[in-house]
Amino acid sequence: MARYTDASCRLCRREGQKLFLKGERCYSVKCAIEKRNYAPGQHGQSRKKISEYGIQLREKQKAKRFYGLQETQFRNLFDKAAKKKGITGENLLIMLETRMDNVVFRLGFASSRKEARQLVTHGHFTVNGKKLDIPSAMVSPGDVIKVKEKSTNSPKFKEIREMSINVPSWITVDVEKLEGKIVAMPRREDIDTPVAEHLIVELYSK
Repeated sequence: MARYTDASCRLCRREGQKLFLKGERCYSVKCAIEKRNYAPGQHGQSRKKISEYGIQLREKQKAKRFYGLQETQFRNLFDKAAKKKGITGENLLIMLETRMDNVVFRLGFASSRKEARQLVTHGHFTVNGKKLDIPSAMVSPGDVIKVKEKSTNSPKFKEIREMSINVPSWITVDVEKLEGKIVAMPRREDIDTPVAEHLIVELYSK
């Protein structure tokens, strides 16, 4: 499967805002947005009038990059959201939020979604007592996500035990046990990702 291998900070600069792709670095003065808050490339500092299509496209690209998905993955998820009952844009965001990699990030077990994907792929977590190493797997209310016993002694997870973690209202976390639980499906007001989902729906509806 194709994956993005260029500098992550270029993506933030292209979207003109922090996408929090590099964990702690994004909160420091080393952040690319703090240093060069303009699009990368030769014409990055030039001002251009963006068309309606361009605005919709940028919103879709921003959502993809926030959650770390490729175009085919994102489009497939959108098609599934469109078939579900309710508002398509909200369905899409809820499905993005309940991916395994995003939940691990939301629980505070990883400093970025990219790191969360790596940790999941390397088999550090169980869901309801069973190993799950698929970042795109969906979790549901009642599911318990826990760090595997063999992984709890690693420096990464020992450090987490000493942290104070704030989580969204739809999940709970027990830092000492290194486990979290999905208590409800997220609602639109629970999702703080700065994405105007209706623009994505308009783009794909053309």
